[in-house]
Amino acid sequence: MRSLHGCPAPAKLNLFLHVIGRRADGYHSLQSVFQLIERGDTLHFDLRDDGRVNRTTDVPGVPEASDLIVRALGRLADAFRQRHGRAAPGIDVAVEKILPMGGGLGGGSSDAATALMVANRLWNAGFSDAELMQIGLPLGADIPFFIYGQTAFVEGVGEAMQAVDGPQCWYVVIEPGVSVPTPAIFTAEDLTRDTKPVKIADFPAAHLLTEFGKNDLQAVASRLFPPVAQAIEWLGQYGAARMTGSGACVFCAVPDEAQANLVLGQVPDYWRAWKARSLQRHPIKSLLQNNEL
Repeated sequence: MRSLHGCPAPAKLNLFLHVIGRRADGYHSLQSVFQLIERGDTLHFDLRDDGRVNRTTDVPGVPEASDLIVRALGRLADAFRQRHGRAAPGIDVAVEKILPMGGGLGGGSSDAATALMVANRLWNAGFSDAELMQIGLPLGADIPFFIYGQTAFVEGVGEAMQAVDGPQCWYVVIEPGVSVPTPAIFTAEDLTRDTKPVKIADFPAAHLLTEFGKNDLQAVASRLFPPVAQAIEWLGQYGAARMTGSGACVFCAVPDEAQANLVLGQVPDYWRAWKARSLQRHPIKSLLQNNEL
């Protein structure tokens, strides 16, 4: 097998996001439910014979050397050398990028996770999902979730996960037109850092649609980036609208595609908006398992 093309890298939504404390190392302790959705970037992979890792497409605003895909594959190549005593074959990666940067959708992390899973197969590297999660974690706390590959209750800095049954629904997502830098949110003095911890049994799937929890980062992002607040207010006409991650994207759950289309038809022209169905499992898991890629 020399190539794997059309590899999905789906986005995620934080159905809620609580900051329950700050650790001694400066990181924040979080609780969230991460929900995969049926929209994302698409990656294409071709093996090389010279050990090099190349991104063959331009991603505006992301130099190749700092791209999470390239950095993750570099770490995988290092681990490959340590395990097998020889250099990894190398790989070319082309990216069809549709997810916005600074949107809270986990796009860069999802791309890196897909790259790790696919290169692991193409290189016959033999790493388990748990090992791939450890390789990816230092680069981004969301990467292990995408390798985990199913709706999950997430704790810690994002590395502790338990599977949960997510809602079967559609989401309307608005891109407010701003890119929110995560450090600006987590370093804000007015960030809530003491939300009471919850237990996994506290949220059946029905609650996750509209009723459970909040996003503790939303108030700070709304203050710093008014378009986020405006999108939340507008989308709130149609349900419980909230921000995902540290922003900037705003979402609302609706029961079916018809309702999603109705809401989309009303979105003001100055915002980009789209719909996506909830996913219970990362599509690449089944594709790799069934050798369909």
